Amino acid sequence: MLKGFVTAIRTLTILPCPGRDANSFRSALPWFPLVGLILGLLAITPALLATHVATWLWPEATAALTLILGVMLTRGLHLDGLADCVDGFGGGRRNREKILAIMKDPHAGAFGQLALILTLLLQWVILKQLIVLGALPWILYAFVLSRTVQVYLAVRFPYARAEGGTAAPFIRDATQRDFITALFVCSGLLLFAGNAITPMFFTLAAILLAAEAMGRWCQKRIGGITGDILGAGSVLAENAVLLAGTAIAPILSKGI
Repeated sequence: MLKGFVTAIRTLTILPCPGRDANSFRSALPWFPLVGLILGLLAITPALLATHVATWLWPEATAALTLILGVMLTRGLHLDGLADCVDGFGGGRRNREKILAIMKDPHAGAFGQLALILTLLLQWVILKQLIVLGALPWILYAFVLSRTVQVYLAVRFPYARAEGGTAAPFIRDATQRDFITALFVCSGLLLFAGNAITPMFFTLAAILLAAEAMGRWCQKRIGGITGDILGAGSVLAENAVLLAGTAIAPILSKGI
């Protein structure tokens, strides 16, 4: 079981982790939400330190550091997936083979680069707002839920490439039990990370519905999902949770 955690850490982060990888990659899936929490805790370190120095003297810089840490700790893995997806679906139009070929190309096209710029700008603005509001738990929520979405997509939809790929072992062998376990882990972590439990579980339900719609659309267009789609889904879910936090946190702070 712990081998699955080792594999999850090594797959999703740059963090060193002693031990052997799991024999089956799918055993790493239930650990994805926990790895998300670890990443979130490390990413919000600048914001946590700022609370002991002053009351957000420079929230823009704190948000930038949080964003940079999140990117560095994951090697930009999920952002790369987002860029590849935007390039593929934007440039390949309705040709399945062309879409998959573009997504596999390591070079970033104009569509992908624009997607990265806009996504990072959006995240920086949202993170700055959450820091000003003192709503740091929502950043943790975003990291945990976005990794849970990856598990959902891996379990729910088939792998699109017949020839295989980097994410194929995670997707092809994934079972419903893996998602149920990951969902229990996610729920426990949400209870640990903060007190906005009711709105957070509504947010979880909403992004899982959105992930279902995304997965069905991808299945219709290219026959399933790929590792790039898992990454793109994670980034989109992360942004959605962060954005929800900017709307919900002020309401909770007023006790409404």
